[in-house]
Amino acid sequence: MKMFFEYLLSHKKSITLWAVFSAVFAIVFSLYKLPAAAVFYSVLICFFIGTVCIAADFKGYREKRLTLRRLLDEIAVTTDNLPQPQTAEEADYQSLIKTLFDFKQSLANEMNEKYADMADYYTLWAHQIKTPIAAMRLSLQGAETPQSRELSEDLQRIEQYVEMVLCYLRLDSESSDFLIKKYDLDGIIRQAVRKFSSQFIRRKIKLVYEPVGVTVLTDEKWLLFVLEQVLSNALKYTKSGEIEITLEEPKTVCIRDTGIGIAPEDINRIFEKGYTGYNGRTDKKASGIGLYLCRQICGKLGHKITAQSRVGEGTEIRIDLSETEIEIE
Repeated sequence: MKMFFEYLLSHKKSITLWAVFSAVFAIVFSLYKLPAAAVFYSVLICFFIGTVCIAADFKGYREKRLTLRRLLDEIAVTTDNLPQPQTAEEADYQSLIKTLFDFKQSLANEMNEKYADMADYYTLWAHQIKTPIAAMRLSLQGAETPQSRELSEDLQRIEQYVEMVLCYLRLDSESSDFLIKKYDLDGIIRQAVRKFSSQFIRRKIKLVYEPVGVTVLTDEKWLLFVLEQVLSNALKYTKSGEIEITLEEPKTVCIRDTGIGIAPEDINRIFEKGYTGYNGRTDKKASGIGLYLCRQICGKLGHKITAQSRVGEGTEIRIDLSETEIEIE
């Protein structure tokens, strides 16, 4: 019914003109004092003919509208299935659409080529920079001084930023290296904790963790990246106290810290790309990318990550690892 009213509105000039002509005929017939029946029948015949014409025209209008609606999803890919133009005006519009489509395709191809070149460059850069990082780490292994330990932690942050670059590039690529299968969750958690063990010891932050004894359907490398990012943030904003890793039924990993917490106005935006909030503006080292990547990864793995926090009391990050549908393109 809505489409019919839209049809009437789009043809209001023709319908108005038909009504005016019918009225003119009726007035002329009445001025010549023709029988009322003759006037009535002539108007009725005109109405019938007009109704038949409108019904036939509306049928074609409806079919064309339905065809155009079906084309909405594929018009971004091809213009080959556009309906046959019925008028010169429609042909001009379709020619315009095809010209704009070809121009958009050329721009998209150009942008894809530029992005591919940029991604290749930064991927190469990230892999090349790992060589001097490894050399510096070897140089620091022999020295056991407070300064060397601080330098080792700074070097670890550099490694983490390099991994973030690679992760960012891989997430935006058309192909991914996901390897989904059953993994021992404790094994992944221990890897993440082991990476930051020196920071726990040097800063005297207590780690509360008991083996959870469950297996999860995930990708080990990508889930490990998420856990490392969460632990890194917990350590960054916890000056003293403890960090606790627990499991809530059925399979939700909870990482709680006793750090500075997150402001209420920031808590709903910490997973946004580039958002650092009050803590990030104070710390000056936050990039606003880590938690954004965590949410993107969890979304692709079918997991869910959420946060709760109270200023001055700490933050809790919850990662739901329940076996849900995994969205991998």
